[in-house]
Amino acid sequence: MKTLVITGGTGGLGTAVVERLARDYTCVLLQRPETDLTDASSVRAALARVDAPYGLVHMAGGWAGGAVSETSDATWSQMFAINATTAFNAIHETLARMDRNQPGRIIAISSIATLTIDGTSAAYTVSKSALNALIVSTAAELRGTKITANALLPNTLATPAAKGAVPLDRVAETIAFLLSDAAQSISGALIPLR
Repeated sequence: MKTLVITGGTGGLGTAVVERLARDYTCVLLQRPETDLTDASSVRAALARVDAPYGLVHMAGGWAGGAVSETSDATWSQMFAINATTAFNAIHETLARMDRNQPGRIIAISSIATLTIDGTSAAYTVSKSALNALIVSTAAELRGTKITANALLPNTLATPAAKGAVPLDRVAETIAFLLSDAAQSISGALIPLR
C-alpha cells in the first residue's frame, strides 16, 4: 500500500480520518512526544524512516479567540507556530522524500473562518490564512508534476466537544477523494466544507 504521512491524527477529526485512510494506505503518524512539529529537525528525524511517501495529510493545529487588541504576543506566536510553522515543516520535509515524477498528494486542514473573518479570533484566522497561502504556493511550485496540494476549509466540526455542522466522516471522505486518482487535476484549491 502507498504510504501517507499524517499529522494531528489522534484528535477527534484525526482519529476519524486515520480510521478511514487506513483502509487504503499505510499511515505514518507524526505525534507528540516523539515528534515536535514546530521543530524542523524533529520532523526531519521522524521522517528519516519514511521512504518515498505518497503524500501528507496535515491536520495538526489549534485555536485561540480574541480580537487584535486582545491578542497577546504569546498567543500570536503560538498560533503561528501551531497552524503555520507545523504545516511548513511537515510539507517541506515530506516533499523532500516524495518522487516528483510519481503521483502524490499534499492535503491540509485549514478553516472556513479564513473566508469570513469577523475579528473575534485574529491570531487564529491570520495563521490559518498563512496556511492557505502556503498550500497555494506549494501547488504553484508543483505545477507540471503529478503532485497536488489542496486545503480543506471546514466549518465547525461535529466533535464531542463541539456539535457542529460538518460530520467527521464527511471530512474523512473528502480527504480520501482528494487522495484518489480521480482528483489528480485538482491542485491549489481551498475547499470550503459546510
